[in-house]
Amino acid sequence: MEMSGRTSKKQQRCEQWSQSIGKRRKFDGPLDAFDGVGRWISRLLRRLLGEVTAEDPDPACWRRAAAAARNRKTSVDQTVAGRHRNALMERAVRELWAESRDLLGLHSPSPDDAAASAVPRADLPPTPLAFLRDHVSPGRPLLISAAATRHWPAATLWPTESYLTDALRSTAVSLHLTPDGRADALAPRPAGSSSSSSSKCFASAHVRRVDFPAAARLIRASDPAAGLVAYAQQQDDCLRGEYAAVAGNVDAHVPWASEALGCLPEAVNLWIGNAHSVTSFHKDHYDNIYAVVSGEKHFFLLPPTEHHRLYIRDYPAASYVPAQAEQEAEGEEQQLTRLKLQIEEPQRMVPWSSVDPYPASLEEEAASFPLYFDGPPPIRCTVRAGEMLYLPSMWFHHVSQSPGPNGLTIAVNYWYDMQFDIKYAYFNFLSSLEIDHGSSNKPHASEGDSEEDD
Repeated sequence: MEMSGRTSKKQQRCEQWSQSIGKRRKFDGPLDAFDGVGRWISRLLRRLLGEVTAEDPDPACWRRAAAAARNRKTSVDQTVAGRHRNALMERAVRELWAESRDLLGLHSPSPDDAAASAVPRADLPPTPLAFLRDHVSPGRPLLISAAATRHWPAATLWPTESYLTDALRSTAVSLHLTPDGRADALAPRPAGSSSSSSSKCFASAHVRRVDFPAAARLIRASDPAAGLVAYAQQQDDCLRGEYAAVAGNVDAHVPWASEALGCLPEAVNLWIGNAHSVTSFHKDHYDNIYAVVSGEKHFFLLPPTEHHRLYIRDYPAASYVPAQAEQEAEGEEQQLTRLKLQIEEPQRMVPWSSVDPYPASLEEEAASFPLYFDGPPPIRCTVRAGEMLYLPSMWFHHVSQSPGPNGLTIAVNYWYDMQFDIKYAYFNFLSSLEIDHGSSNKPHASEGDSEEDD
């Protein structure tokens, strides 16, 4: 009973105390305003916690309400400060984009000038010293005229419709198959796959071995409307492996590049496709000499300093697999009726560019990735038959293509291992900085270590 009496008196005092905060007193002048603030605070705290009632007037609830208000203010202050820091960071990286392009002498053409290119051109291959000084050291691309490959037997032999088919008639090669020509690119997650924060996945092609004549027929006939696009893009030094029978038709290495870089190429690859094969934005840890033999390659280029524009994010890895059993047709040649996308198990995450420069909905894509679509246009470069492009390591590139008279786009590239020097450290530091503008997914911490190619 004594405890009950003390509790009752305490509750009465608390009730009187809590009510006094909102009670209007007969003050004059500025104190009336202070009294009004007291009533406003009382109502605010009641709304915040809903705990202050006549039945529970314990002052502890007011202390909790005050603490909640302070926490909310702290959260608001942190949000405002974060937005301010983010705005400063975005302004700084935009200045970095402009300054790096200016230092490299790479001023983007206007969007309505489709024929323009900011990439320096050379009529003759450079000397090793000039190449090292003017392009390798500063990381500046270079486009070299057809004089660079005019002496190659491939320049006249490969564009014909029959030479490669005859020379590789009994050779089995790796053919990469997708429904739409977009291997190593983002695709919608397959229905029924395990939950993830992303609606997209990183899709790799289905690879199968076929004789080269069958591969050439499949590549020429490729069409997304039929649900099958074939592309020869093995990327494992395949010219000196699968295609060794025709490797002698091109130089084993690029002499002026090998001398300047101080090494021989780590890999030499052959690429054969048609107009439907597209490579999404990515970078490589190689200095790349890219030579087109038939058709044209169309590059969109971004310097490493513009990393943030591509919104590199983690996506679950997936692969295309046959939806039905393969059926034999025309002897050794097999046809795939349909491909389906399947998430890899166990799940593996791949850091990849979120940006599609040719989106189905430009308005939606621009709203999601404003740093790309509101920034300077990518540097455009078309490499025609016979020409060579030097693409410095770590440069982001998106590649599409147009076939030559033989219905194929054929190219050879030489991968020279990059120098992992202070520029690589700077790039990794830059890529670790987060700018919360557009897509909300967090970037992958080790994005600097990912590699793919055209």
